[in-house]
Amino acid sequence: MPSFRYRVRDKYARPLSGTLGGENKEAVINYLKKMGYTPISVEEYNEKFSARELVLRFKKIKLEDLIMFTRQLVTLQGAGLPLLMSLAAVKDQTESTMLKNVISQISLDVEGGSSFSEALSRHPRVFDDLYINMVKSGEISGTLDEVLERLASLNEYQLEINSKVKSATVYPIIVLSTLLVAFLVVITFVLPRFADLFSRFNVDLPLPTKILLGINFAVRNYWYLFLVGLILAAFLFRSYINTRQGRLRWDGLKLNFPVFGPVILKISMSRFARVTASLIKSGIPLLQVLEMSSKTTGNVVVSRAIDNIKKAVNDGKPMHEPMKIDKIFPPIVTQMVSVGESAGKLDQLLMRVSDYYDKQVEYTLKNLTTAIEPILIFLLGGMVLTMALAIFMPLWDIIQVFKK
Repeated sequence: MPSFRYRVRDKYARPLSGTLGGENKEAVINYLKKMGYTPISVEEYNEKFSARELVLRFKKIKLEDLIMFTRQLVTLQGAGLPLLMSLAAVKDQTESTMLKNVISQISLDVEGGSSFSEALSRHPRVFDDLYINMVKSGEISGTLDEVLERLASLNEYQLEINSKVKSATVYPIIVLSTLLVAFLVVITFVLPRFADLFSRFNVDLPLPTKILLGINFAVRNYWYLFLVGLILAAFLFRSYINTRQGRLRWDGLKLNFPVFGPVILKISMSRFARVTASLIKSGIPLLQVLEMSSKTTGNVVVSRAIDNIKKAVNDGKPMHEPMKIDKIFPPIVTQMVSVGESAGKLDQLLMRVSDYYDKQVEYTLKNLTTAIEPILIFLLGGMVLTMALAIFMPLWDIIQVFKK
C-alpha cells in the first residue's frame, strides 16, 4: 500500500501534517475530509528515500502513550461507540504525533474493510503479537472491551516494573559515575602536577603512580583509539548477542549475576504467569498462549523453557510435568500450575503466582541498595586506595630524601 504525506487544517484552521497509507490519493483525500479536515496537499512519497521517515524509524511510541490509547479505547468501546468513531475521538486526545499517524492509518484500514486486529498487525513496531492476538480473540468472542481492559492492565504492570527497576538502579549508577569522574579528575589534573614535583627531586616513582600516569598519557594522546575501540567493542557485543547462541549465553549469564540475577528471574516468572493468565481468560487456545507467552518473558533461557512446555502440551502432557524437569521454574510455580490444571482454575492460580512474584520483586528492589552496598564500598575503597598510594608514596620518598 503506497504512503502519502498530507497537510491539512482542522475545524479551527490549525495546520496539521502527517503520513497515511491508502490505495490512492483520492482515497486519502476522502478519508481526511470524513475526519473533518480540510486538505491542503496530499502527495505520494517513497518512504525509503524519506529522511524524516528514516529518523522516525529509530523512534518508538512510548509505553505511556500506548496505555493511554488503550484505556481511552476501553472507555469508548464500553460506552457502545462504533470503532471508527472511537478511534477518531482517541486520535483527537492523543498528543504523540507518531501515534496520531498510526491511528489515522488504522482508521483508514478499518474503513477499507479490514478488521481491527488486521489493521493493528500492519504496525508491528507499535503493537506486538500479544496485543494483536488478544484483540483478535476479543473480536471473535465479542468481548473487545474486556480484552482491551486486560491489555491496558498488562501494559500498566510492565510500566510499573520498568519504573521500579529504574528507581532502584539510580543510586548505584550515580555512585559509579561519581567514582569514574573523580578518578578521571585525579589522573588528568592532580597526578601530573605531583609528577612534575617528583621529577625535580629525582625520585623513582612507585608502581601505582606509574600505572596512573600511564593511563593519563594513553588517554590524553590516544583518546581517539579508546573511543574507536569502545564503539567497536559495543558493536561486536551487540552483533554477538543478536545471534541465537550469543543471546542464549548472555541471557543465561544475566540470570547468574549476583544480586540482579534473582531479580531478573522473578520479573520473568511474574510476566510469564500474568500474561499466560490474561491470555487464557481471553479464550485463546493453550498452545497459542504458550507460544505468545514465551515471547514476552524478556529472557531467551526462560523462553526456551516455555517452548519445552509447549512441546509437552502438544504431546498431550500437562504443563506441570515439564516444569518439574526444568529447574528454572521454582517449586511454587510448578505446584500452582499443577493445582490449577486439576481444579480447572489455571488462570486464577497463575495470577496469584504473578502477584506473589510482584511482591518479591518489590521487596528485592527496595533492598537493592543494601544488597549492593558491599560491592560499591569495595570499588570505592579500591579506587581511593590506588589514588592514595599513587600520590602519597612518592611524597614519603621525598621526605626521606630531605631527611638525608
